[in-house]
Amino acid sequence: MTSPGKDPVENNASADTAPTAQHEDSGSALVGAALIADYVKDLPGKPGVYRMYDRDQNVLYVGKAKHLKKRVSNYARPAGNPLRIRRMIAATTSMEFIITGSETEALLLEANLIKKLKPRYNILLRDDKSFPYILMRKDHPAAQLKKHRGARNIKGDYYGPFASAGAVNQTLDTLQRAFRLRTCSDSIYDARTRPCMLHQIKRCAAPCTGEISLEDYKKLNDEATAFLQGKTKELREKMTASMTEASAALEFEKAGEIRDRLRAMARVAGHGDGINPETFADADIAAIYMAGGQSCVQVFFFRAGHNWGNHAFFPRHTKEQSAEDILDAFLGQFYGNKPIPKNVFVNVDLPNRELLVEALSERSGRKIEINRPQRGEKKTLLDRAVKNAQEALERKMAETAGQTKLLEGLRKAFDLEAAPKRIEVYDNSHIQGTNATAAFIVAGKDGFMKREYRTFNIKDANTKPGDDYAMMREIMRRRFGRLMKEDTNKRKGKWPDLLLIDGGKGQLSAVTDALTEVGAMDKVAVVAIAKGPDRNAGRETFFMPGRADFTLPPRTPELYYLQRLRDEAHRFAIGTHRGKRKKQMITNPLDAIPNIGPARKRALLASFGSAKAIKSASVEEIAKTEGVSHALAMKIHGYFNDG
Repeated sequence: MTSPGKDPVENNASADTAPTAQHEDSGSALVGAALIADYVKDLPGKPGVYRMYDRDQNVLYVGKAKHLKKRVSNYARPAGNPLRIRRMIAATTSMEFIITGSETEALLLEANLIKKLKPRYNILLRDDKSFPYILMRKDHPAAQLKKHRGARNIKGDYYGPFASAGAVNQTLDTLQRAFRLRTCSDSIYDARTRPCMLHQIKRCAAPCTGEISLEDYKKLNDEATAFLQGKTKELREKMTASMTEASAALEFEKAGEIRDRLRAMARVAGHGDGINPETFADADIAAIYMAGGQSCVQVFFFRAGHNWGNHAFFPRHTKEQSAEDILDAFLGQFYGNKPIPKNVFVNVDLPNRELLVEALSERSGRKIEINRPQRGEKKTLLDRAVKNAQEALERKMAETAGQTKLLEGLRKAFDLEAAPKRIEVYDNSHIQGTNATAAFIVAGKDGFMKREYRTFNIKDANTKPGDDYAMMREIMRRRFGRLMKEDTNKRKGKWPDLLLIDGGKGQLSAVTDALTEVGAMDKVAVVAIAKGPDRNAGRETFFMPGRADFTLPPRTPELYYLQRLRDEAHRFAIGTHRGKRKKQMITNPLDAIPNIGPARKRALLASFGSAKAIKSASVEEIAKTEGVSHALAMKIHGYFNDG
């Protein structure tokens, strides 16, 4: 059994994997090496995963072992470990163990736990984004080509991953030119009565209006599928022969269309600066570069002989850890939720290569190879990836150095005890009180932390529409009341070191009142930023509790940085507000009536033209609509007319 209060963790190991009993000495005064030595007495000599916790039940480390007893016993002798590990051992107050059926299962489970729990002392893959794919939908008579991100639960073929949405959009654009497959939604497809603009500019064959038969459209779909599967040479030869035949038959328009499609195919095939491989089809190249105690892993994606772009990752680790260990841990976590190609090429020798190969093969259901090329095309591409990793790391280090200097400047400007590591910036957005939204952004030494951005819907019924002060009080109570509650429950929340508010004395007073109410006033520094006269940027006034209002010297980096933070918060808040307003504008009152599905909704709107007209209609008039019974007509009439 696991510790009480722990959330169950998703486990990719086999069904016979079972956790061991936790050590029953929760009241013991033992800590550190003495505690671990006490655990070792009862551990089996089997493969498994272990977790180490501090006194606040934060996970310090997750590890795997082929032989749990031998591996964990190393921690009972701190003297033989690096300083980082000795600190971890000293902070350990409890441990948990899970026995697995094999070391491979332990590796898979370890990677899952690290990604979920983010332990302090583990090498951690940060920015574990989901990559976009191209989806060829097969659940419609006319296949749809579209960009897809997220769970792959739509019937069809997925191609990728692509390194960015821009790479997908560029490829989709050229695929439209080459194969003229539709990209519109099913609802638009069903509603078309004449070809759209995409057909006019020769980017869609327009099966929606019968400009091409479904049989001929399927041929285009088959050609696109062959191209995306890497059968480029055969497809080009076939199309070139067709172009020659059309030209010989004096069908110059048809020959010109095929020529244009071949050119578009060449654009797709040439994507990625001309570094499409000739000696392999499917592979990822993962190259690591280290400098100054930091590292960058550059991953290039190759699928069906095409280069689908690259992405840079910056794993979290200590300065003492080697490139080999970092890349080894990175790959285990990276492929936890992504399709695994047949080949993975790396630039260092992985300490657990054979185990990782076995684990990835088990996860993908086919043989996976991890190799370090020494010559030829693969080595050339690997060297290019290393160069990209080096350049990306150097850029990041330069940006971090500049960011560190800015944060130190804020420390001096606002008389803080230390340079802020986490800054939260709050702003409100509404139009005369409607669709009121509040939001905050987060910034730190690595720049904007967009995954930490959050929005708030105003819930308090006592908040008057358009009352900015009341809105700010509400979100402060909710945000910091929750943080205080998490601290009370020993679940350490993400506290900001600096709280920036877009506003003046009134906003500052509202914030300090709310923070005082929840008991958080002494836990965070608060600064309000008011624009200068005539809302002139560069002449901002700053307000802090217990300090006279002040300004910063114009044209200083710190002032520009604060302006960027405020403008980013404003952009995010107003973008959220506009999205909410747009959703409200396109929401139809009919959506809230039970038993009104898309077909009946279309029939009603076709008959009356608008929801407003339906509201004015009688029960008898509504009942004349196809598919609407008299009983349903009464419900519709009652909904619009208070029953």
